[in-house]
Amino acid sequence: MFFKEFPTLQTDRLLLRALHFTDAPALFDYFSKDEVTAFYDLPTFQSIQEAHELLLAWQERYFNEDAIRWAITLQERPDHLIGTCGFHNFSIENSRAEIGYELHPDFWQTGIMTEAVRAIIPFGFQSFNLHRIEAFIDPINISSRKLLEKVGLQSEGVLRDYFYEKGKFVDAEIFSLLQREYQSK
Repeated sequence: MFFKEFPTLQTDRLLLRALHFTDAPALFDYFSKDEVTAFYDLPTFQSIQEAHELLLAWQERYFNEDAIRWAITLQERPDHLIGTCGFHNFSIENSRAEIGYELHPDFWQTGIMTEAVRAIIPFGFQSFNLHRIEAFIDPINISSRKLLEKVGLQSEGVLRDYFYEKGKFVDAEIFSLLQREYQSK
């Protein structure tokens, strides 16, 4: 299901490439901001070691064919990480996966994440033969809601106290896009 060489994707402005350990300082830079981790299942980073550990975890999940996470970079600065996106929680028997993403706040509200997610959705349907792509967000995360709706995912409802994060239970709103819906657009 996965690839001998990590797939690189390109859009008008972006290069989505493999993550490297040299991305740790940039990853730490934005994961050390409370506004980035406010709706994330990780605490705000306090040391660059946490960035190294997250990169290692994403790499291990890729090698175990359990997830794929792209570095988001601008084409003119391919060595400068500004965010990541990808698929995780694959269910092979059900042909589905969950999408996840985060972006440095300097690039919020610029259309970068919309462009990145629009690049990986067809990749998921074609290369992984997914039938369904899902996303879970905190219902009060309006920016994620707008992004998901813009790229074609639909809300299916709120799962009350679905995740235990940062010492408390939080609701999760589930969104999805089916392959047949994507193909009909």
